[in-house]
Amino acid sequence: MKLLPLGKSGPLVSRVGLGCMGMSGVYGPADEAESLATIDAAIEAGITLLDSGDFYGMGHNELLLRQAIRGKREKLFICIKFGAQRGPDGAWLGYDARPAAVKTWLAYSLKRLGTDYVDLYQPARVDPKVPIEDTVGAIAELVKAGYVRHIGLSEAGADTIRRAHAVHPIAALQIEYSLMSRSIEADIVPTTRELGIAVTAYGILSRGLLSGRLQPGQAFTAQDFRAHSPRFQGENLTRNAKLVDALGAIAKKRGATASQVAIAWVLHRGDDIFPLIGARRREQLSESLAALAIQLDQRELGEIEAAVPVSAVAGTRYAAQQMAMLDSEK
Repeated sequence: MKLLPLGKSGPLVSRVGLGCMGMSGVYGPADEAESLATIDAAIEAGITLLDSGDFYGMGHNELLLRQAIRGKREKLFICIKFGAQRGPDGAWLGYDARPAAVKTWLAYSLKRLGTDYVDLYQPARVDPKVPIEDTVGAIAELVKAGYVRHIGLSEAGADTIRRAHAVHPIAALQIEYSLMSRSIEADIVPTTRELGIAVTAYGILSRGLLSGRLQPGQAFTAQDFRAHSPRFQGENLTRNAKLVDALGAIAKKRGATASQVAIAWVLHRGDDIFPLIGARRREQLSESLAALAIQLDQRELGEIEAAVPVSAVAGTRYAAQQMAMLDSEK
């Protein structure tokens, strides 16, 4: 596994990371034993970057990581997002990134993880009620105290990134990026590159859409995020499936899967972009890691982008209410 620096202020981490969100119910029930085996397989494959959030399963994901990282903590880079508020029924209630809340969120995370520091700490969203300078300033105090090693952001726009970076060096920005979600290329990526900030890209398969395994009319359980995502609804899913079929045809010529080509495309966007593989099972992880061996030239990259033109993608990446919460989309 190739190691690269996570921005100017970050350490060397694995070329790809493991996104653990799906192991805590976001896409329906997950097998805990298989989740632990998948994390172990990822570590064995050389993945050092493990991404989680304190609201994934309302603490479940961090408790899962606690088991997985026991005895291996020092060689791993643990990323935690915080601030999302949810009710007992799973409803989204908003975000809280006040300085006092920041420190409270971290205290709970450290206890659940069974560790005395987090490698990268980042607000899950920009809290519109709290200046980003106050939020980052609070994390900077935690860095000084030794509880946090590096500061990150998530779904932040270019102006917010600059303001945050002026308070304390930002190591990485986590944001959705895939063949179907490319809005960050206009202003956000130029800003992160100017400031020496890495991008940890989630949703690299557009929530499984780019895997080619979802079909028009497919039903999702109420607990599955995709049951509420516009891209997976009715005619939108039918239109998007046609784009994925075109990608699959290109992948077949390469002796690869649509998933592998989609991940390879993200890998080719630059060494400062770190794809997060959202595997819940070992076979998914193995398939995704094979993308590291796929080399694409400019002609092939152009062919892939022509097969899945972003202008043809039907539906936004989140429902309207959640899109309105994204500082990166303003």
